[in-house]
This record gives sequence, C-alpha cells and structure tokens, in this order.
Amino acid sequence: MRRLGESVIALRDGIQVAEDGYKGDYVGELATAIPADVAARAAEAREAHSADPDRDEVAVIGKWASERIRIGIQSSLAALGVEFDVWRSEGSLYTEGHVERTIEKLRAAGWLEERDGALWFKSTAFGDDKDRVVKKSTGAYTYFGSDIGYVEEKFNRGFDHLVYVWGADHHGTVARVRNAGEALGYQKEHMEMLLVAWVRFVRDGVEMSMSKRAGTFVTLDELLEEIGVDSARWYFASRSASTAIDFDIKAATARNNENPVYYAQYAHARMQSILRKAATEGLATAPAIGDLLDNETSADAVLARVVVRLPEVVEDAAAHHETQGVTTYATELATAFSAFYRDAKVVDSSAPELSAKRLRLVQAAATSLAASLRLLGISAPAEM
Repeated sequence: MRRLGESVIALRDGIQVAEDGYKGDYVGELATAIPADVAARAAEAREAHSADPDRDEVAVIGKWASERIRIGIQSSLAALGVEFDVWRSEGSLYTEGHVERTIEKLRAAGWLEERDGALWFKSTAFGDDKDRVVKKSTGAYTYFGSDIGYVEEKFNRGFDHLVYVWGADHHGTVARVRNAGEALGYQKEHMEMLLVAWVRFVRDGVEMSMSKRAGTFVTLDELLEEIGVDSARWYFASRSASTAIDFDIKAATARNNENPVYYAQYAHARMQSILRKAATEGLATAPAIGDLLDNETSADAVLARVVVRLPEVVEDAAAHHETQGVTTYATELATAFSAFYRDAKVVDSSAPELSAKRLRLVQAAATSLAASLRLLGISAPAEM
C-alpha cells in the first residue's frame, strides 16, 4: 500500500515512479483524481513531518488509492456475478486488536519465543522445516502475523471450517498457517487452502503478456466486455483450481460449437424449441418415459442415464470444492442430447404415445441442463 501511495504521489508531482513502484495508466488516473479532503489531509501530514508510517502523506494517499481500487474490484466482481458479504482490510486486523490478542494467546500457550530481537512462532513443533518470524526486530509484524490474526478472527466469528482461496505462489504459507491454527486450538483439517493456478490469456495463438507492477494486463471489465459473463464464468469453472487456464479469447467469443458454453446453451435452447413445437401441435407430455429404457443402447436410454446423474455430479463438486465436474456434465448432456435428437424423432403426430414419452425425456434433459448451468451462474436461454 505504501508503494502504491508513493507511486501516486510521484505521478501527481510529475516525477518518475520508483523501479519497484506501480506503473500503468490506472496509477496516473488515481494521481489526477485525489479528492480535495484527501489532498488536504496528505498536505497536513507532509507539513507536520509525520514519522508515523500509518499517518504520513504516503499512508494517507496509499489508503485512499487502495480503497478506490477495492471499490473498482468489487464493481468488477459484481459484473461477473461474484458477491462478498464482508470486505476486510489487513489493517483492520491490527486496529481492531485481532493480531495482538492472537499473539498473546500463542504466548500464553508457550508457542512464541524471543530470538535475536524478533518474535518467532515455534512452527517446527508442528512438523515445519523451520520456525517462523511473527514480529521483526524492528517491531513490524510480518505477513504471517496478519495471517494468524485472521485465523483467530474468522473462528471467533462463529465459523467452524475455513476455506482459503489463494494464488499458487502462496503454497509455502499453507503449512505455517495451519500450524498456527493448531497451536491456537483449532483442527488443521478445518483450515483448507485451495491454491489457484495462473490464468494465461491467448489471442490468435500468442500469449498476452501481463504485469501488475508494469501496468500491462487484461482487466476483468475488458474481458467481460469482449466475451461476456457466461463465457467467462464457464472458462473459470471448467478447470480445477490447481490447473492453469489458457484463456483463448477467440474461442471464447465464438458463436459455434467450438465454444463449449455456446454448445451447452444451444442444446438447451433446442430442447425448449422442441417442447414449444410439440405444444403448438397439441402433443402431450407423458408422466414417465416407461419402456424407452428397455433397449439399453438406444439414444433414449443413453440420454436418460446422463440426465439422472446430475445429483451425483453436484454432490461430488460440493465435496471437492471444484466446479469442473459440472461443466463436464453439461457438455456430456448436450452431446447425448445431440445424438438423441439425431437418432430419435420426438415430435411425431403419427405416434403420439412415443412422442409423449420422448417429450418427457426432453423435458427432463432441459431441467438438468438448465440446473447445471444456473449452478455455475450461467444463463440457460430458451431461444438462440
């Protein structure tokens, strides 16, 4: 946050941003959008020569800029259909006393040790390869200090199972946080970390280079504007969290069967079209599909077996905190329906009883396909 504040101040003052600072158009936009009240507080801090890193000019500008960015992130996620009930800053863990109380709890239990002027957590007692610094010799807390304060804060709010969603580059933090949680009296298995792999954007076969510091990246807003919410959610949901995603922009915008979400949605629209056509021809829908299952290799039976698998698919997805099984199921159902539609005549006024049973099967397939898409936050259009 201080680097962000320093970068905004540098551009505001017309000087070069430091090598390790934040660059990009968005930093320049922040520099020109500082509100008068924030500018006044920053000026007061500068004139007072405040030595408090939480109250000096850099802190004032950095806090304002980070909050403005957070609001933008919240808006972008809302456009994707993602809502968080609570937004909490790392700083609040300190100002509200969560970190200090957690430190005292660990100290009282004998899990902290003063060494070389720093405060260490005895992580090796829980199988870690080395102990971990909680507080530096300078008196500043490490990120680990925030992490353990957050563990205590979450459990104290009444939750009994924590699922963290972290980037893959945080894999080295998993063991120490779970060890600290165990030292605080919680069970390790109640702290679960999902490590999410990187997303790589490809356009016309060429990877699009991205760097947060350099300010070169594809924003979520830009992605949604180009490919739409449904395609974005499908691509994010169709891979395991630990599997890197190659996001092919061209394929994601295609309006054909090469785009998997379009393929699934089109199948649903065709199902609904069949049901509408049958209604206009006065064909009823049977209450059950009956003897359509007698021939196990028929297109009817194959489709029916896929339709009834949805509860099992959802149960597996929930148990593993993974969504790719649902996208795979939607694709399988769309594929089974396409084969069924090719091989079986559904709307046939010359065979009303058979049509009624097949219409019931199409109705069930539409229900399962729509449910799987909506579980993913993806629309199930009736017409395309």
